[in-house]
Amino acid sequence: MKNFISLLKVEFSRIFSNGVLLAIFFGAPIGYGVLFGYVYQQAKVKDLPIVIIDQDRSPATDKIIDAFQDNEGLHVVDVRLTAGTIKTEMPTEQYTAVVTLPKGFEKDVLQKKHPEIRVDLNMANIVNANTASNNINTVLMTMNAGFEIEGLKKQGMNPVQAKASYESFKVNFNKLYNSTGNYVTFMLPGILAAIMQQVIFLAMALVFARDFEDGYFKVLTRNSKSSFYHILLKAVPFLLMLPFMWLFISLLFPHFKIGADIFNFPMLVLTVLLTLASMFIGMLFSIAIPSQLKATELLMVISTPAFILSGFTWPTEAIPSFIANIAQFIPVTQFLSGFRKIAFYGGDLSSISHEIGILLVIMAVAFTAMLVLLQFKINKSVKNEVVVLEDDFQEL
Repeated sequence: MKNFISLLKVEFSRIFSNGVLLAIFFGAPIGYGVLFGYVYQQAKVKDLPIVIIDQDRSPATDKIIDAFQDNEGLHVVDVRLTAGTIKTEMPTEQYTAVVTLPKGFEKDVLQKKHPEIRVDLNMANIVNANTASNNINTVLMTMNAGFEIEGLKKQGMNPVQAKASYESFKVNFNKLYNSTGNYVTFMLPGILAAIMQQVIFLAMALVFARDFEDGYFKVLTRNSKSSFYHILLKAVPFLLMLPFMWLFISLLFPHFKIGADIFNFPMLVLTVLLTLASMFIGMLFSIAIPSQLKATELLMVISTPAFILSGFTWPTEAIPSFIANIAQFIPVTQFLSGFRKIAFYGGDLSSISHEIGILLVIMAVAFTAMLVLLQFKINKSVKNEVVVLEDDFQEL
């Protein structure tokens, strides 16, 4: 035990002497977590720039323009009579939408000729375009109803009858789980989980690879020839430090007012399993590829698309099945699936049994492969050292 503690102290000193490892392990979760939190802090997309081309210049179009100006999601940057140079302005001004109110609009409305309002959406940014489209549609549908009701009132109906005549039925949307449409609640949890997986991957990719490169692995094999012993020795420092990193990540939720229930036992289980699965995969690559650079590069290939493939933002049903099946064995995919069930739907351990099962399979396969491969490398290192000693003895 004393020997293990002595080696453990050496492990900590080697970790804290590695600038790259420290930057990855501490810098990425803290820096990126805070950065992305503030990026999405506004929570909703607001003040999207639109241009209104008012070819009618009538009281009816003035009312529509006023309604657009009152909408918090839109910002009317210009109202003009003609399109003018709108096409040449788009690359620099990047208007989200151009709304054209046609000539004779008010007259056609009064005569029930159903004039057409043209809306040109800038689809270069789909999030902005969809948000603008929803807000524009809300404004125009509200105004459309208002014009219709006003027309009925002019025909002699009282206001109550006019409203009842226009509304064949009512629709009531009840928004659940993220009722305000808060973007930071939607995006930040997934980003933070992906960052933590990547940090663990890259940190663990360096632990054995560095030993192979600088020869310290031979020193370690003289103390123990058990692969389990060496895996435990490498894992303990990170098992002691990672809870503090997860604590920092969890505190970002109340800081940015993310409405998710994360301080519970099922979430603890899910977080522990993600941590261990990521550690085992990272260590396996570190053992299999005795080069810090190559090990980290290959793990980056896995971790970089992990967030997109997880199904957190883009539905898994829309991903080709063979890619979706591969993504199931990336730990963060299962974590994010379980995260939603617990944090937003109020699920318990039974609701995430599928995710727990796959994470356990990932852990078992990676850990077994680690034990076997590391034991092979230990035996090979010991055998080579014996051969060298025999050659030296013969020379003497």
